[in-house]
Amino acid sequence: MTDTDGFAFFVGIDWGSQAHQVCVLNAQGEILGERQVLHTAAALEELFGWFAKLTDGALAGLVIAIEVPRGPLVETLLERGLTVFSLNPKQLDRFRDRYFPAGAKDDRRDAFVLGRSLRTDRHCFRLVRRDDPPVIRLRDLSRLDEELGVNFRRYACQLREQLQRYYPQLLALCPQADEPWLWSLLEAAPNAAKSKRLSEARIEKLLHAHRVRRLRAAEVAEQLRAPGFALAPGTVEAASEHALLLVPHLRLLAEQRGELAARLEAVLEELAGEEAAEGEKPQHRDVTILRSLPGAGRVVAATMLAEAAQALAERDYHALRAYAGVAPLTRQSGKHRSVQMRYSCNLRMRNATYHWARVSMQQDAVSHEHYRQLRARGHSHGRALRGVADRLLAVLCAMLRSRTLFDTTRRHGQLHPVASNAAPHGAARRKGTHPSPTA
Repeated sequence: MTDTDGFAFFVGIDWGSQAHQVCVLNAQGEILGERQVLHTAAALEELFGWFAKLTDGALAGLVIAIEVPRGPLVETLLERGLTVFSLNPKQLDRFRDRYFPAGAKDDRRDAFVLGRSLRTDRHCFRLVRRDDPPVIRLRDLSRLDEELGVNFRRYACQLREQLQRYYPQLLALCPQADEPWLWSLLEAAPNAAKSKRLSEARIEKLLHAHRVRRLRAAEVAEQLRAPGFALAPGTVEAASEHALLLVPHLRLLAEQRGELAARLEAVLEELAGEEAAEGEKPQHRDVTILRSLPGAGRVVAATMLAEAAQALAERDYHALRAYAGVAPLTRQSGKHRSVQMRYSCNLRMRNATYHWARVSMQQDAVSHEHYRQLRARGHSHGRALRGVADRLLAVLCAMLRSRTLFDTTRRHGQLHPVASNAAPHGAARRKGTHPSPTA
């Protein structure tokens, strides 16, 4: 029996945060049993006993369909040796219309549709595999790094707003208000009145401590003493107090992001080290191969390995370009045809490939030429970068299959005009599509 053939029992699980609805069908599509299972260890243990009773202990002939590809429930099922397939929620919605065209929907129906569709349309599902422990850790660290970055930028924007309100002189030195030396300067001189008593020697010492070489102490002192706004009494005191309260949050977030970057690098090095020790494991080879490509730094590599581990392991180019949102979406009906941006994708993968293509375009001559030609054809900046990312994913999959590192000389010898049949950016806008500027 293979992973996709020979199953006698089909289970659909409509998962929930508090309870899961389970429906078991036989090979003929008849319902053998239904029940609701609480999301507790004891309830899941009873569920496995129920499965054993329905199958007469032949759990190897049981296959499970669920919407989510990971989580505590999926991990528990995999640890018990059960075969699990996942399905996109939008596909489940289409399968539901097959059985309930009137639009009826509830947990029992969804569990039934999952089990029944797995029995008849298993090719639409994706087999769920267990990730290696380093990949699981990499996924959590990568997502946490993104959350910390969002929080850091939020607090930096709040600090910038307060400085713009009462102390714009500091923003002339650091417009984004996101550098540690500026926070120290703000603590030393929280308002314009105190900045006049700040000596150049102290400013020089502060700049030296933070290794700031682009500015001189005299320039900073002159900027601090520049005239500011004439504000109502009490505004400066209130705004400066608000700004000083934001500084500890920014420092903590900056420190945590630095520690997290070191942990991400350590996990990537661990995967690369395992490659040297166990060269037969393709998932470990992916680290070095991926990072050899131009523009693929720590964040891009961690995001791709964490969010698309299975597609990378299978060298599935089409899945990767769909996950990343670089594969265009074509709609055609009669004489009408439009090529649109793909919005249904993994947003973290989309952002990672966007920045990967942006940096690669700056570092790699072939990527830069491809970008230039796409722009010359009338495509937008985002659309051109998606085209660059699409080619990079194809190169990556070819390198993974051949297990070779990126060779600049081999690729640069193949500079040729782009042959893209996608609709130009202007045509896409005329048809009502609006590509995201960051995608």
